[in-house]
Order: sequence, then C-alpha cells, then structure tokens
Amino acid sequence: MRHRATTSRSGFLVCHESRLEIKDMLQSWNTLEIWAGITLLTGIRYVVLALIAWCLCYTFFYSQWFHRKIIQRHPSWKDIRREILYSLLSIIIFGMVGVLTIVASRQGMTQLYWDIGDRGWPWFWMSVILTIFLHDTYFYWTHRAMHHKRLFRWMHGVHHQSTNPTPLASFSFGPWEALVQAGIFPLSVILFPIHPLAFGTFMAWQMLNNVLGHSGFEFYHKKLMQGMFGYFLNTPTNHIMHHENPKGNYGIYFNIWDRMMGTNLPDYENRFHLITASKYSDSVPNDPKSTAPLQTRE
Repeated sequence: MRHRATTSRSGFLVCHESRLEIKDMLQSWNTLEIWAGITLLTGIRYVVLALIAWCLCYTFFYSQWFHRKIIQRHPSWKDIRREILYSLLSIIIFGMVGVLTIVASRQGMTQLYWDIGDRGWPWFWMSVILTIFLHDTYFYWTHRAMHHKRLFRWMHGVHHQSTNPTPLASFSFGPWEALVQAGIFPLSVILFPIHPLAFGTFMAWQMLNNVLGHSGFEFYHKKLMQGMFGYFLNTPTNHIMHHENPKGNYGIYFNIWDRMMGTNLPDYENRFHLITASKYSDSVPNDPKSTAPLQTRE
C-alpha cells in the first residue's frame, strides 16, 4: 500500500511538473514561436479530420453512402482546390489571433489559467460546455450579420462559393471572416476562466462538428426529427441547405436559435426526411461520379 501511494504521489508530481514546464515554455516563447505552434497544431487537426472524412465519404464508402448525399452530385476539383487554399489561409489567421490572446494573457487581461488543480475537473468540463454554447450563440449572430447585403461579398462570399461543400470546406473563409471565426478564443478567455486544454477540447469538438457538417452526407438516423433531439441538434442537411440557399439555417451545433428566430428554411425537415428515406427519382441515373444535379421528387 505504501509503495502504491508513493507511486501515485510520484505520478502526480510528474504531471504537475510537466504542466509547469508547458506553462514556462509558452511563457518564454516569443510571438513567432507561439504562432508557429498554434498554427501547426490547428493545421494538423484540420488535415487529419478533413482527410479522414474525405476518405470515408468520397473514397472508401462513396458508392455505398451516396444515397445519403445531400446534394446528389460530385463536387468539382476546382472547388476542392479553392477550399484547401482558403482553409490554409484561415489556419494562419487563427494562429495570429491565438498569439494575440496568449500575449494578452501574459498581461493579465484574460482569465486563462494553467493548472487544472486551481479549479478542479468539474469546472474544467463545465468550461468546455460553456464554450460550446457560447460559440453556438456567437456563430449564429455573427454568421447572420455577415449575410447582410453590405457585408456578404467581402466577409462571407468566399465560404459560399462552395455550393456543394466537402469536409475540406470546413475552414474555407476569406481573411475577414477568418478573423471573426477566430474571435471565439479571446471572447471565451475574457468572459470566464478556462484552461488551454479545455479550450483545445472545445476546438476538437468544433472541428469534428464542422467537418461533419460540411461532409455533404446526412449521418443522423431518419427518426431524429420525431423526438426532442431533432428540435435541439443541428444536422448536415441543415447546413448544406444553407450553402444552397443562404437565406436561412444560420446555426452551427444546435437548432435552437434558428427555431427561436424563425430562420430555419421552410423545407428543412422535409429535406431531411427525403434524404434519410432515400427517395430520389428513378428517372435520373444514380451516378456518384456525375457532377450534374440529381433531381428529387416531391
């Protein structure tokens, strides 16, 4: 028992020392090193998640899953190249905003903290949940604002060039929109205490949700809309419809704001039922490689 206690205490000390080393390292890094680290980490996450989703949806299971393709045509390679290039630009900008936020935290201007033990694991997970709901609200209202006719072209137009988006479109933003999207990091660390690992956990959730939402495939069960989850959760169908028709469906994780503000596109639920029931017209060849639109019957 004494040996186990000693071993446990030693493990705690190692973890504690590791956290201090990470904190000291980030505190001693110059701005270029911080930017490079944040950009590299964000880029790796984007590449890994987007490529896994691409390989699953558009390579390994494309034919088997094509009946769940929300827009029934293959995306053009021109669109795919554009999505990759703008996503890489966005990642560079995300890194710049991350640097400014870390620098601000060094000056005591944020509530970023480094030792999980300072607030415990319950608050760690609570801060992740708070950030998810904060971002859902932040995204809805900034996204809707960027659809104003005076802002759309230079703020949000790049993202809407993807009318048949792929997982690679997840970060396909113009530079001004990328700045707005990156704003969730400084906003969250100003509003409430959050550990860098907690924000990193939120970012993993955000990236996964974003990649799935732009995958082009509906992965939810057809009975989703029959229960409370259909009212609460957003779906890939919802967001892909927004790329087809930008006059509604502004939410990201949850469908609450769209329902409260009456901004769901009117045929959203019918489109979801159509996609999940696979009721596509037999009069049009079901060719997964075709770039021509496949018509659906009413």
